[in-house]
Amino acid sequence: MRPDPSPAAGSAATAATAAPAPAAASPAAPPPGGGTVAVLGPGGVGGLLAALLARSGQRVVCIAGAETVRALRTDGLRVRSRQYGDFTARVEADTVLREAVGLCLVTVKHTALESALRRIPAGALGGAPVLPLLNGVDHVPSLRTRYGAENVIPAVIRVESARTAPGLIEHGSPFTEVDLASPAEQVDRTVESLTAAGVSTRVMADADALLWAKLAFLAPFALLTTYHRVPVGVLRTELRAELAALVEEAAAVSRAACGTAPGTAEMLARYDAFPPRSRSSMQRDAEAGRPLELDAIGGALLRAAARHGVPVPVTTGLVAELAARS
Repeated sequence: MRPDPSPAAGSAATAATAAPAPAAASPAAPPPGGGTVAVLGPGGVGGLLAALLARSGQRVVCIAGAETVRALRTDGLRVRSRQYGDFTARVEADTVLREAVGLCLVTVKHTALESALRRIPAGALGGAPVLPLLNGVDHVPSLRTRYGAENVIPAVIRVESARTAPGLIEHGSPFTEVDLASPAEQVDRTVESLTAAGVSTRVMADADALLWAKLAFLAPFALLTTYHRVPVGVLRTELRAELAALVEEAAAVSRAACGTAPGTAEMLARYDAFPPRSRSSMQRDAEAGRPLELDAIGGALLRAAARHGVPVPVTTGLVAELAARS
């Protein structure tokens, strides 16, 4: 589950615009991973991670739209968190990356990705590792084309976090977990940075399995909460049979695509562990009238099902219904 900032809510959906250079920050102790961290899209996920990294003593530059940049320069990132408590972190902010960094987190939505990437010129990164924390599986090849295959580290995040105003992050889950794929030369430095910030981080061997495990879990949750307009507590009780059917389809596609998938019982147990009022980011976007990541989540599942000849009637119907509503 990954509630994300919407394009209109500071996820860097528009092309870069000029802004005055940020005021010089006080020098901080060198972070364990070394270098500055850029965060493209300081919304629910990016804003939380940026605040945690800054609080741990790392220099953070958030890249976003002009409104969000103004808010961050004035008030910093304000976090209300079940896991970490309430705190404010000071970060730098700009509308475009103007310097080489040690790590770049990409935390915008698929619906905003192409336009947001204009804020991070490939040459500006200086060969830094790029850690994309997006839903779906299709973004990794395009990021590798833009920034170099050796620099992009496939990864997923498990967290419930939302941006409720520019610079204000509501972190509802009692966990923040990132899985990264190895081998990659920069993985160790990235793990050190995230771990120092208090993020539970694991390195996995298979990038495809990593991405598909997340999509197989996310798709049933996102599609059903959005279609029925209910939180996960209702899904796992009143709509459990439909949830189980969709989980079975998603797992079958995952097994065909990468050779592995969590079992139905395991995935249902993970839904059972979530706070009952948890909602998906797609559901939040639908309620706010924002564009949905339907293609990145449901579309990716349907395309893989077609490639591998896996029947997915429940998923097909849900995606069609949601597309008709959009």
